[in-house]
Amino acid sequence: MPSKNLTEEDVAKLLSDTSGNARAETAAKIAHDFSSGDFSDPEREMAQEIFRIMVKDAEVRVREALSMNLKENPDLPHDVAISLARDVDSVSLPVLQFSEVLSDEDLIEIVRSQGPAKQVAIARRGSVSQSVSSALVDTENADVVTSLVANDGAEISTGDLQRVVEDFGENEKIKDALVFRPKLPVTIAERLLTTVSERMKEELAKRHDIGDDLATDLILQSRERAVIGLSAEGDETDLEKLINQLHENDRLTPSIMLRALCMGDIDFFEYALAKMIGISLVNARVVIHDSGPLGLKAAFERAGMPESYFPAARAAIDVASEVEYDGGENDRERYSRRMIERILTQYGDLGVEFESEDLEYLLKKMGDLPADTLNKAA
Repeated sequence: MPSKNLTEEDVAKLLSDTSGNARAETAAKIAHDFSSGDFSDPEREMAQEIFRIMVKDAEVRVREALSMNLKENPDLPHDVAISLARDVDSVSLPVLQFSEVLSDEDLIEIVRSQGPAKQVAIARRGSVSQSVSSALVDTENADVVTSLVANDGAEISTGDLQRVVEDFGENEKIKDALVFRPKLPVTIAERLLTTVSERMKEELAKRHDIGDDLATDLILQSRERAVIGLSAEGDETDLEKLINQLHENDRLTPSIMLRALCMGDIDFFEYALAKMIGISLVNARVVIHDSGPLGLKAAFERAGMPESYFPAARAAIDVASEVEYDGGENDRERYSRRMIERILTQYGDLGVEFESEDLEYLLKKMGDLPADTLNKAA
């Protein structure tokens, strides 16, 4: 493209204009042409000198025009970038959020010396280094930390994530933003487990590689609470959505299905097996509760369930038909404990097989559940 032929005479004329609006238009025009690459080398040097004069202009709109037009220019002189970054918020925010001219040292200094608006702009940058993230966490400002955690381009150390969980454990926006981060350390996922909402627990299980045991806890704890909240009409739409979500994200594992069944969640197992086989829920229930020797076994094979799981599942279904809710306080928890106790008894007496991880999980869950104190008290 042809040169704009910026001359010293033009510069003198432009800068002598006493109108703030005219100078703002001039700033925008020169900054735009500078960024478009239309200037020759001498003209670029002259434009840079104009910028150094204009960053001191008393009119804020002049400096705003510079900031908006130069915010993403990699050739912006560093001293000009620093002047704009330390200016009032309306001038500084575009440069702080977008300019790659600013170094980590520049950004950290601004985080430590300037107010929340500038800190939020830095937290929203396309990429934020761990050192800058740490400085932002140091602000202990909820809006700043929310913006940082919600930024997928921000690198945040495990230690700083732990600080965020500790300092903002009651802040729902920050907890939700943590859950939706592309990758969370296992330790952080475990910390969030006890504080986030049921919906967020399912997101944790879906999004993060947190291991089968923790995934099962997340899913089944969420499911157990969902059961209690089902309407009197028996609407199980939420359960169907959960099963579909787990299946779509490869979380509907044989272990989760067996563990749910052994803890007494028959509905979960029925919906899951129907999904795995691709049959209706009605037909799945007929097959699962068929007392004959072939129905459930055939369903297991079609669902790709491990053969070693079949005796445990058969035992769990048989026990479920015999164990009932007692109607007292902590009814569901005691029911689950009685289910696990009966199944583990059959494990020893009848040779029911579990994977070692599943056996350890059930033993641990039984230890966490309340004993059958109602009958003892009676």
